[in-house]
Parts: sequence; C-alpha cells; structure tokens
Amino acid sequence: MNEFLRRLVISLILPVVFLVGFPSAAVLLGDTNRISWLREVPWNYLVLIIGLLLITLGFVLLLRTIPLFLKLNAGTNMPWEPTTELIVEGVYRYVRNPMHVGVFSLMLGEGLILRSFSILIFVTFAIILHLFYIPFSEERELEKRFGEEFLVYKENVPRWIPRGTPWEPEEP
Repeated sequence: MNEFLRRLVISLILPVVFLVGFPSAAVLLGDTNRISWLREVPWNYLVLIIGLLLITLGFVLLLRTIPLFLKLNAGTNMPWEPTTELIVEGVYRYVRNPMHVGVFSLMLGEGLILRSFSILIFVTFAIILHLFYIPFSEERELEKRFGEEFLVYKENVPRWIPRGTPWEPEEP
C-alpha cells in the first residue's frame, strides 16, 4: 500500500467508526430510545432541517481537514501517528479543532434526524470527554512538540468556536 493511501485510511478510521459504526449499531440493535415528540409537526421539520445543516457543516469540516494532512505530508489526524508539523492552514486558521467540531456536528445531526436518544447521549458524552481531553492531553503534547509556535497559535485561534476571520500567522 503506498504511503498516501495508508495515511488516508488511518485518517478515516475514527471518523468512520464514530459516524457510521455507532449510529449503525444503534439502529441495527433496535434503538428503542427514540424521542417521540420530535416526530410531531412542526418539530419533525425543524429537527430535519437542523440535522441536515449540522451534517452538512460536519462534512464540510471533515472534507477541509483530512486533505490538509495528506497534502502537507504531515502525518495523520490520529494520536498514534501524529502530525510532524503544526498545521495552520485552511480551517485551522479559524478553529483549532475542526475535525472534532465536524465529527460532533455530524453526530448531533445524525442523532436528530434518527431521533435517537442513544446517539444524542453518546455525542454529549464524547463532547464532555473532549472538553477535558483536548486541553489536558492533546494540547499539552502539542506544546511539547511545537513549543512557542503552538502557544502563539493557541493564543490567536479558539479551541471550539471559530473566529470570524482567518488568523494570519506572522512570518518569521
């Protein structure tokens, strides 16, 4: 398997598990925890529209992040094969964790469209877990690997909510 294809497969493992595996398991196992009042008019239309918007946002973010790792030949988005350089291009100039935001957005959209209490509970748990994991583990590792470069990036680009304009790093 060539290097590009290998890194692509590695980069897609967790998103596919979270976005296809868990919802499929919930549905196949007969997710009986459906939120029935979301089926009533007008909620059913509102939930469908919000779910589709969240799924679209999530796909856009994923389609904007994964190719950056491949294009820059900078490792992968997986913790067992981390990036070799700090990526501050594309959507990473707006938000530090676009991959996580994209996955959470997609899962929330799936949960709403499927009216699945199980998926919504799972994504809520995943978000809460990442609220602690990112700053206390991932960002500490990035500080060790990239030092001052990451600290400057961290000061200028928010963790979860995108900034209005892209951050332009100063050239050394």
